[in-house]
Amino acid sequence: MAGKFARSWALMKASATVLRSDKSLLVFPLLSGLCTLLVAASFLIPVAVMVIGGEHAGQDFHQRMSAGTYLLMFAFYLVQYFVIIFFQTALTGVALMHLRGEPTSVAAGFALARSRLPHIFGYALIAATVGLVLRMVQERLGLIGRLVVGFLGLAWTVATFLVVPILASQDVGPVDAVKRSVELLKRSWGENLIGNGGIGVVFGLLMLVAVLAGAVLIGGAFALQSVVAIVLAVTLVVLGFILLGLIQSSLQGIYAAALYRYAESGEASVGFDQALLEQAFRSKQKK
Repeated sequence: MAGKFARSWALMKASATVLRSDKSLLVFPLLSGLCTLLVAASFLIPVAVMVIGGEHAGQDFHQRMSAGTYLLMFAFYLVQYFVIIFFQTALTGVALMHLRGEPTSVAAGFALARSRLPHIFGYALIAATVGLVLRMVQERLGLIGRLVVGFLGLAWTVATFLVVPILASQDVGPVDAVKRSVELLKRSWGENLIGNGGIGVVFGLLMLVAVLAGAVLIGGAFALQSVVAIVLAVTLVVLGFILLGLIQSSLQGIYAAALYRYAESGEASVGFDQALLEQAFRSKQKK
């Protein structure tokens, strides 16, 4: 297990090197975040207006709202997943180009994602269905449902970890991409889980440090009783959190691209150690 963590940490550092050499990768999670906020607002604002306007309509209104809740939730999941997967595909596509030593650009990433629109929509449809089913299980089974959903959600995340790199590199449908991701999972069975989880742990700690530093910074600004200092402190803290989120999303995309590329071609990407990747993809029987 210690070896897996060491390999995953080394691979994460290699991913960070790629990001430092191509900072344009940060554009994709930035635009993804902005678009998901717009999607959320486009769903939440009309719903809020309907609820406020229907407060005097009595029980029939609330029954109609309840009957359409799951349909509305599914539509929201579908649009959100489509937006997220679109930008993830663009990011991963550019990361793969970089790892192959090819010229890269933001425009090339978007062109690739646009060429995969039917497959992206199909995968978003699958992900939205899974998300809705898990939500229904959670609501119906209470505490047990939350435990079940947590376990199934983790299993789904691990099994589909390489779906986006597959969509970005192969002209295959979403169902085949999921099947292929599961096949590759059997070869990298612990690495994608530990590596992706490791990125989450590292950035979770960084977020905690950022919260503490931000609290001190904002507290100091209030102590100065200066509006300018308060606005500047809040702005710096918000920008810091945004930057951490962008870096985390970019590293996860690069990490997935590197694991996928080695799993498919057996070739180490530029900046990634061949021996580490060979160990990461040894079969279970050899471990």
